[in-house]
Amino acid sequence: MVGFKATDVPPTATVKFLGAGTAACVADLITFPLDTAKVRLQIQGESQGPVHATASAQYRGVLGTILTMVRTEGPRSLYNGLVAGLQRQMSFASVRIGLYDSVKQFYTKGSEHASIGSRLLAGSTTGALAVAVAQPTDVVKVRFQAQARAGGGRRYQSTIDAYKTIAREEGFRGLWKGTSPNVARNAIVNCAELVTYDLIKDTLLKANLMTGSCPPFSAWVPGTW
Repeated sequence: MVGFKATDVPPTATVKFLGAGTAACVADLITFPLDTAKVRLQIQGESQGPVHATASAQYRGVLGTILTMVRTEGPRSLYNGLVAGLQRQMSFASVRIGLYDSVKQFYTKGSEHASIGSRLLAGSTTGALAVAVAQPTDVVKVRFQAQARAGGGRRYQSTIDAYKTIAREEGFRGLWKGTSPNVARNAIVNCAELVTYDLIKDTLLKANLMTGSCPPFSAWVPGTW
C-alpha cells in the first residue's frame, strides 16, 4: 500500500482469522498427546462402580498414561483423533482469537478507545460463537481419543465415518452434545485470556515499552510483535 511500510500495514480480518487458526494447529500438533492423556484419565472408570474404579485404574498420571498407551496401543494412539483436533483448532481458534478485534470494533463502533465492557462483550461473543461453530469437531475428537485400539473393534474407522455414525445413531444434535457448558466455559476463558492480554498490551503501549499494533492473535503467532 502506498505510504505504508510492509510492517506498518495492519493485518486484515482474514489474515488474523487464518493466522490464529494456523498457530493453534501447530500448537495442537505438539501438545495433542497430552490432550489425549487428559481425556483417558477423565473417562477411566466410567463403566465401573465407584468402589472398583480406583483399584483397577489402568492409567496413573500423565506420563504413566502416555507410556501405557504406547505400550498397549502403539505410539500412533497418542494422536488418535488428530484430524478432528486440527479441524477444531482451525475453526475454533480462528473465530475466538482471529475475530476478536473485528467484533470489538463492531461493539465500539470503530472507536480506538474500547472500554473494558466492550472488550468483555467481544471476548464472550467470540468465545461462545467459536464453540457453536466447532462443537462437532470437538465431539468427534474426544470420541476418537476415548476409544482404545487394543482388545476390541473400533466404533469409528475414520473422521468422516465418525461424523456420519454420530449423526445417524444419535441425530445431528448428537454432534452438538455438551454445547451449553462448553459455551459458558469458553466465553469466560476467552474473556480472561484476550481481555487481559488486550489491557496489558495497551498498558505497555502507553508506557512506551513497545511500539506498533499487536492484535490478540499475534500472541499466538511468533514473529508478529
